[in-house]
Amino acid sequence: MHVQSLKHKLIFSECCPNHGENILANTELLHLNRADFEREVLKSEVPAVVDFYADWCGPCRVVSPVIESLSREYAGRAKFVKVDTDENQELAARYEVMSIPTVMIFKGGNVVDTVVGAVPAQVYRRRIDVALEDR
Repeated sequence: MHVQSLKHKLIFSECCPNHGENILANTELLHLNRADFEREVLKSEVPAVVDFYADWCGPCRVVSPVIESLSREYAGRAKFVKVDTDENQELAARYEVMSIPTVMIFKGGNVVDTVVGAVPAQVYRRRIDVALEDR
């Protein structure tokens, strides 16, 4: 199988309402290549949030923990995957990714929304919620 399941232990600064402490959490994101994209994204039964990124991209490193946090928040309701544009140039070209980070939301095999650049979590949250409402 070409899908690399990436399990991280991340420290993220999501404040607890009463304590303001950091939380240690597990998250699982799929890192996809072209061979797995159709099965994992286009044929997904839930909306798929695809983070097109590159390791060298500074803004991508800002977006990455946001996407990881959202993957925990929407666990079971949406699928979150990452596509390295350097390793998957065909996918980036197919979806006309001209700038990274680009986050696309797929539903029913089609792109239903696109966010280019680093934006706050609430922007992604609103767009994911819209995709979930239209189920």
